[in-house]
Amino acid sequence: MLMLSTYQEKVMSANDAVRLIEPGDEIITPIAVGEPPALMEALIEFEGLDNNTLYQMLSFREVVPVAKDKLKIVSMFLNSYERAAYANQMIDLLPNHFSILPRMLQTRVKNPIIMAQVSPIDDEGYFSLGTNCDYTATLVNHSKAIFVEVNENMPRTYGKNQIHISQVKAIIEHTSPLAVTGKPIISEKDKAIGQNVANLIKDGDTIQIGFGSIPNAVMEHLINFRNLGVFTEMFPDGLVDLYISGAITNQNKPFYKGISTATFAFGSDRLYQFMHENPALCMIPVNESNSIKRISEFDQFVTINGTVEVDFLGQCNSEIVKGRYYSSSGGQSDFGKGVTLCRDGRGIICLHSTTKDEQISKIVPFLSEKSVVTTSKNDVDIIVTEYGVAHLKNKTISERTRALIDISHPKFREELTFTAKSMGYL
Repeated sequence: MLMLSTYQEKVMSANDAVRLIEPGDEIITPIAVGEPPALMEALIEFEGLDNNTLYQMLSFREVVPVAKDKLKIVSMFLNSYERAAYANQMIDLLPNHFSILPRMLQTRVKNPIIMAQVSPIDDEGYFSLGTNCDYTATLVNHSKAIFVEVNENMPRTYGKNQIHISQVKAIIEHTSPLAVTGKPIISEKDKAIGQNVANLIKDGDTIQIGFGSIPNAVMEHLINFRNLGVFTEMFPDGLVDLYISGAITNQNKPFYKGISTATFAFGSDRLYQFMHENPALCMIPVNESNSIKRISEFDQFVTINGTVEVDFLGQCNSEIVKGRYYSSSGGQSDFGKGVTLCRDGRGIICLHSTTKDEQISKIVPFLSEKSVVTTSKNDVDIIVTEYGVAHLKNKTISERTRALIDISHPKFREELTFTAKSMGYL
């Protein structure tokens, strides 16, 4: 009865909750699905904003124009809406490795207000961040106030993503459909890359993989594998099928044996239903899911990520498209560094050999103007295209150059070879 009374005392509308925000307060929301829609709408409409800052990551909302002196928006990984907003100087971007975001935010933001979408309260008085843990869970004990938006559709998950009612300032009850994504369309090129990647994976491996057409193509080829483990940042739909097929057991892991771990999830309603009260899944903070030290404790570990372009040195630009910021670093570098320390680690980076119209090669002599290096030449391991696999680790510059040209589109190989010779690489 006491908990019920406490709960009712804290229930309020989203508009009333944001009125508790004072000038200068800094606000943090979880990544993607964890962003609370009712609270975000109320925040944008709140006329009392004054020198406030909002930190967000992969937001699913259109960026609403708000004067920067009222609300400065800082993204930590751009989505489709934020790319245009960033290009038009409406928002700012905070460069980061995903693993160190908790420390970065604790350094930048003293006593933030956390606004998060959560599952309904349990019998012990805990809300679950559901699809999330990310950096949010690490900030709970360092916050000025926590506003939770209770959504009956949010799965209750287990792990280090629990918030007790005693820690909460405001409870907003707002049930709405969770953000979902359709199944990616897998092209013939994706299928070829998926097969090339699957050929590098062995029974007993633990994998890190994300969402998209290439990751989905990879996972389709893993259905008949056995004793796979999952230690990943994002938990995508494709992993559900691997559970059903019996491919995933997590029995070969040095820790979290028998349990998959992730720091956030994004997918379909089927995925969220799979996650709900599933003891085989543990949500952990990003400074653990992406920890180089933790990754290095695995014997067999495979990381699978994507990139935009790769140069002859093996440098990967995974953030800039046509000279404009497209996303951010995410966890690519975290896993790329960590996997090099594993006894039998394989760090795989995938890309199509050309742009969609096949007019531009993505294997290039040097990265495009205004590009950034997401994975460095010293950390890169394996590059995969639809034309094959290039093993770069422990290779010289000339060996790397030749291996990359060999997996480029055939129509560009002669030109790439000529350029490589003129650069003194071959």
